[in-house]
Amino acid sequence: LGVTALELLPIMAFMDEPRLLKLGLSNYWGYNTAAFLAPEPRYFGPSGSDGPRRAVAALHQAGIEVILDVVFNHTAELDASGPTLSLRGLDDRAYHRRDPEAPGGGYVNWTGCGNTLDFGRAEARELALASLRFWAERIGVDGFRFDLATALARGSDGAFAADHPFLEALAGDPVLGGLKLITEPWDVGPDGWRTGGFPAPFAEWNDGFRDDVRRAWRGDARGAQDLAAALLGSAGRFDQSGRAAWSSVNFVAAHDGFTLADQTMFAQRRNQANGEGGRDGHAHEVSDPMGPEGPSDDPALTAARGARRRALLATVLLSQGVPMLRAGDEIGQSQGGNNNAYCQDNAVSWIDWTSTDADLRAFAAAAVAARMRLPVLAQRRFLHGRARADGLPEVEWRALDRGGSPDWDDPALPGFALILRGAAGAAGEDPAPAMIAVNLGAAVVETTPPTGVWAPVLDSVDPSGRPADDFLLRPGAIRLWEAA
Repeated sequence: LGVTALELLPIMAFMDEPRLLKLGLSNYWGYNTAAFLAPEPRYFGPSGSDGPRRAVAALHQAGIEVILDVVFNHTAELDASGPTLSLRGLDDRAYHRRDPEAPGGGYVNWTGCGNTLDFGRAEARELALASLRFWAERIGVDGFRFDLATALARGSDGAFAADHPFLEALAGDPVLGGLKLITEPWDVGPDGWRTGGFPAPFAEWNDGFRDDVRRAWRGDARGAQDLAAALLGSAGRFDQSGRAAWSSVNFVAAHDGFTLADQTMFAQRRNQANGEGGRDGHAHEVSDPMGPEGPSDDPALTAARGARRRALLATVLLSQGVPMLRAGDEIGQSQGGNNNAYCQDNAVSWIDWTSTDADLRAFAAAAVAARMRLPVLAQRRFLHGRARADGLPEVEWRALDRGGSPDWDDPALPGFALILRGAAGAAGEDPAPAMIAVNLGAAVVETTPPTGVWAPVLDSVDPSGRPADDFLLRPGAIRLWEAA
């Protein structure tokens, strides 16, 4: 595929919750850490740190960086009825946030998991930093993704603080400060959604990108406007305090939520197998089954769903920022509508390589290759349309079927063309321009490129991604050209 970095779900030693064991289930994802400086024995056996160290070295040899998903927001000791394993027995109040009026035995529960570690105290911060240094120095990983990171940056008053001591300690650490540091910028506490609010040098999972892009391709009102902002890496949300354009980690699917395929097959979650009466997981997925829910033998519906998946994938890979793909989406993996398969260590969530959608995989590889080949798609600076030294704007918007700018006031705007050039004032070689065109409407449209010679690169309508040598935009298509 051309993937250059692998983000692993938690591999620190974790435990199965007692509730899951009673149901005959297990914690398949690993977001229930019991020991922050120990590899998970289920993955590495008795090898200790040697197993993950060798795995990381092998991935490095293949040109692939390794990023670990780390869970410091809570521990496997859960609420007051949970097991006493380590921190609770060592010094409960030094590590856990407590509130005498809080339900569940006085533990603050901003994580939804029964407890919350108190990063306002030095004990929790020092433990986390020691753990991160272990995984960076001993194991050799290249970065970390911080689960429910808002919980790690709440002050003594409970409010989120962009200048929190833990964030400052990470950024200033001689070992950790130069690694890739990615936050999941929310928790379930008060005012917990902080997307765009973390400081440099942190990148963030951009859930706003996820939902805006899904809505746009679903056909929601003002979808084109939201899609336009997404293609520029959500600059309006992230371009502050000197942050780089890679601050936005763009995705339409992750481990948590519908898979890419299920976004086009289900309107409602189907989580009954999780043992919580179907109440767990996101209740309001942005999805579009495009017909009757579930798999279909209807060739027309199957083709339409395939085209939608390709359009979603292409949007991720053609947008400014950092593209992230969920493993299995490139081959069309479905979880049968389960959008919270954390406890399904079985065929629900296992990737079945024997049922690969070869066309989708080929398209994903073509889209990754296009991004790798065209530096204008992955710039360090956010683009706002500023004038360059040659007098041309770094970003130029055009209506699809006529001259002039798109009618941004039209809630049913069917699409647009976007011309990308190198950022104004950027040092280094000026990248060759590219043009992206989007047709959210129901009619075929012919668009007109700027003056010059333009070569087609990618077309989401074609299952392989191979574009025709024309400027036609089929319904539901996103296309890419490069200046020849």
